[in-house]
Amino acid sequence: MDRAILIDFSYIIASALFIFGIKRLSSVRTARGGNGLAALAMLIAIVATLFEKEIVDFRLIALGLVIGSLIGAAASHWVKMTAMPQMVALFNGFGGLASALVACSEYLRTGGTGVFDLTTICLGTFVGALTFTGSVMAYGKLEGIVEQQPVTYFLQKTLNLIIFIGIVVLIFWTVNDPKNLLPYWIMFAAASLLGVLLVLPIGGADMPVVISLLNSYSGIAASMTGFVLMNKVLIVAGALVGATGIILTEIMCRAMNRSLANVAFGTFGKIETGPAQKGGQDYAGVKSCSAEEAAMILEVAQKVVIVPGYGLAVARAQHAIHDLSNLLESRGVEVTYGIHPVAGRMPGHMNVLLAEANVPYDRLKEMDEINPEFDQTDVVLIVGANDVTNPVARSQPGSPIYGMPILDVDKAKSVIVIKRSLSPGFAGIKNPLFENEKTVMFFEDARKGIESITKELKNL
Repeated sequence: MDRAILIDFSYIIASALFIFGIKRLSSVRTARGGNGLAALAMLIAIVATLFEKEIVDFRLIALGLVIGSLIGAAASHWVKMTAMPQMVALFNGFGGLASALVACSEYLRTGGTGVFDLTTICLGTFVGALTFTGSVMAYGKLEGIVEQQPVTYFLQKTLNLIIFIGIVVLIFWTVNDPKNLLPYWIMFAAASLLGVLLVLPIGGADMPVVISLLNSYSGIAASMTGFVLMNKVLIVAGALVGATGIILTEIMCRAMNRSLANVAFGTFGKIETGPAQKGGQDYAGVKSCSAEEAAMILEVAQKVVIVPGYGLAVARAQHAIHDLSNLLESRGVEVTYGIHPVAGRMPGHMNVLLAEANVPYDRLKEMDEINPEFDQTDVVLIVGANDVTNPVARSQPGSPIYGMPILDVDKAKSVIVIKRSLSPGFAGIKNPLFENEKTVMFFEDARKGIESITKELKNL
């Protein structure tokens, strides 16, 4: 078979596997297999590309593969599940940087061979550079290196618009005068600056939404680079990442009551300040309980819904909560898990965490499925979740989370909240659920608290 035909056939197979892999990622049951299909597709695409292009030195390719594999293996082993958003941000950033550098090198190597080539080179550079600096800024906010509160200033949006228009002008200049490198490098710098300025005014609590959008941008940059190199599979893969990233961003926007336009261009996610951020000094009538008292409440329940949150992920309490649910089920209690779309700060984060502990997939129920069941639930056990259970989202216009869909846990007969303190969640506001007459607080680390409740329940 002719080599060109074989390579094209390999690209078709890889593209199909990418599509099937993404499709399988839509379900918790099939997500692991989908990830495997996508990885196989990438392997096929890489091997086919190595045969298609003239490689200057395979030793450098091998060295890059070894270094990248070692970094990836180390990250998968040492990066905590709670740091997944930060790692995804860096992945997006380096993906954008790679696209920008490839476009840059192609421009320096060939100078562009026409309007189409120059346009795709400039667009790949623009989107790639913006994605890199924006993702690094998002990483810094999530990691606490950069100020998490929104940073705003006079005429901020106007300045961003001026920079964007300037970038468009510079792209036209580069396309019409390709031998002049000055407008290209200015455009590169302006795109990098714009990436910082677009993320700077967004609060740390909303960074997961921004990361999802930046993921889409990285796909668009990769697709543009595919046009630069005329590589079919890169065009397809980049377009798939771009499209799925936009869909995921829209899902997260609905889950957090955000506007997609505001995510891309606006200022949102401001963190309120006040007594609620000082350890809950303005709470009144909060009832606390011991592990024994929590166990007694669970002992007489017939239906229990567990609502996991970021605190569970931080404490790595997924195995402890599974042990507790197994104990309850052995006593005839119906146990399910209520999963908010952004529980754990990213879609699917909590699902992956619980799957790691072998929690059965059919026990995990999404928000729309579990909400109608809360009024027939005896006990809701909240482990480290805050904003996604805050009834203020339904009742207080002007609140940072007003209008955000939440888990209706306050409709259950009893609520147990395992939390270290009354400190606020990522939105930085008070949660009246903690004062509800049906709620008791168990102030403890998530894993230690669950283990102590399990021990007491065994002794009852």
